[in-house]
Amino acid sequence: MRIRSQSFDAGQPIPAEFAMGRPDGFAGNRNPHLAWDDVPAGTRSFALLCIDPDAPTVAETVGREDMEIPHDQPRADFVHWTMIDIPAEVREIAAGSCSDGVTARGKASPPGPAGVRQGLNDYTGWFAGDAQMGGDYLGYDGPYPPFNDQRVHRYFFKLYALDVASLDVPARFTAADVQRAVRGHTLAEADVHGTYSLKA
Repeated sequence: MRIRSQSFDAGQPIPAEFAMGRPDGFAGNRNPHLAWDDVPAGTRSFALLCIDPDAPTVAETVGREDMEIPHDQPRADFVHWTMIDIPAEVREIAAGSCSDGVTARGKASPPGPAGVRQGLNDYTGWFAGDAQMGGDYLGYDGPYPPFNDQRVHRYFFKLYALDVASLDVPARFTAADVQRAVRGHTLAEADVHGTYSLKA
């Protein structure tokens, strides 16, 4: 199975149109185009995750003008998109069809292919306690790495072909729930990644 995007070249920078943030504030926050083929026989649905494995782990270093986040600081995953129960006949997601613009407090009912379910992304935790932005962030919300980070962040769009039509996950689910649920049901997987940075 292969996955590709017309919105960015594999391993290359993602345009700000598909990011949540840019140096001067919020950006376009449109989901990128994705398409896939060579799907294995017996596929009954797909699951899609977008994960940045380069998120800083020391919160006190984020967004400070008096210091840079060192390249070798330990990193963790930051989830940008969790979508499941994508019908087996779907082979493409159009740019901007699942997210177009920033929604304060998160999208209550993000659009997507008919029948899909979309889970929480990690802006839910990042904005928790913020009076203006706090809420449940469902569906896609794009890159917004710290401007003071020495590391260029990578964003992996990972697709799973599954032998079940619907995954067994909680009503309010996360990428971790999906990663547990796909075990034993994955026929194939593929990924494509782009990069993004706000450091000059």
